[in-house]
Amino acid sequence: MKFAERMSRLGTENAFTVLAEVQKLARAGRDIVSLGIGDPDFDTPENIRNAAKAALDRGRTHYGPSAGTVELREAVAAYLTRSRGVEFHPDEVVITPGGKPILFHTILAVAEPGDEVIYPNPGFPIYESVINFAGARPVPMALVEKNAFGLDLDQLRRAASPRTRMIILNSPNNPTGGVLSRSDLEAIAEIAQEHDAWVLADEIYSEFLFEGGHQSITQIPGLKERTILLDGFSKTYAMTGWRMGYGAAPRAMAEKIAQLNTNSVSCTATFSQDAGVEALNGPQDAVRAMIGEFRARRDLAVAALNEIPGISCVMPKGAFYAFPNVTGACRRLGLQNAEEFQHAMLYDGSVAVLARTNFGSRNEGEDQEYVRISFATSREMLTEGLRRIRALIETRS
Repeated sequence: MKFAERMSRLGTENAFTVLAEVQKLARAGRDIVSLGIGDPDFDTPENIRNAAKAALDRGRTHYGPSAGTVELREAVAAYLTRSRGVEFHPDEVVITPGGKPILFHTILAVAEPGDEVIYPNPGFPIYESVINFAGARPVPMALVEKNAFGLDLDQLRRAASPRTRMIILNSPNNPTGGVLSRSDLEAIAEIAQEHDAWVLADEIYSEFLFEGGHQSITQIPGLKERTILLDGFSKTYAMTGWRMGYGAAPRAMAEKIAQLNTNSVSCTATFSQDAGVEALNGPQDAVRAMIGEFRARRDLAVAALNEIPGISCVMPKGAFYAFPNVTGACRRLGLQNAEEFQHAMLYDGSVAVLARTNFGSRNEGEDQEYVRISFATSREMLTEGLRRIRALIETRS
């Protein structure tokens, strides 16, 4: 059977591949601690669940507008105006089943063969995958450990060219937990304006900051007019399975995204959107409690990682991931790279982590080994997983 050539350019998100293997091993009777998937272990807050139930009882089970219900777009616009300090209008908002359609639709709307799209590396693997799928050229924007996984601005300036069509940002970052500073954003803004490029600001972890306030590139004068802001409900409200995200963009871009919605998914579930209104407008106590717990887990994880022989870990400023350097541990274990470290930990240590190359190809000159550890799990499971990592390294070296 033959498939379109473009399918050969489409990548994947290996976190789900590893999760499937973890579940397979568990079914076979293995006790595996999973520190791989970025899925908050909390239940969706009760008030949000009740809003969905009430919506179902009201018969909110029919088609809605491709751009999303007016009620939710109004709530999103009000939330973004409050949280970013920049005015957003409901007509600039598009609701999608998860945040990925915003990413997918935006790149398809602007990138063509011959264009270049700059993306953070290491970063969410779907960036590179969709850029390739669209036929454009992915150009990595290196995030480096010496800058706490902030930008290498000299490298970014070299990466930009007259062919740069879009720059993708993700702050706080998956997988590193790094956060872009105001000066980073100002430099990116200057480059975007110089090359007349769009900016896709993936701010899905905007509420997960452990120090300071969230900085959005939309706050820089002139940048809101060329930025697509991506956010959603999965992380902040523990709603990963609900599949609901949104984008805020200039009206002309919002119309293109809504048109692609019509052609691909029609619309987002109406009763889910009613729950989204409650999430944004209702009490935020549960969110604050979750973020406080993630901060405690972060501190626990980083302290424990830095006590393991051959491992060092920069303190992540946001999201719910640690990105430790395991170069020394690989050498102690006689492993070539982080991919072999991931394999050894899963099959010999019974703990799932994700190697750095699950988050993009190595940058030029990159010679260190990293893994991503998710602390979106209980303190007990996190402690046990880190104990297993240490035990395997100490017993084999």
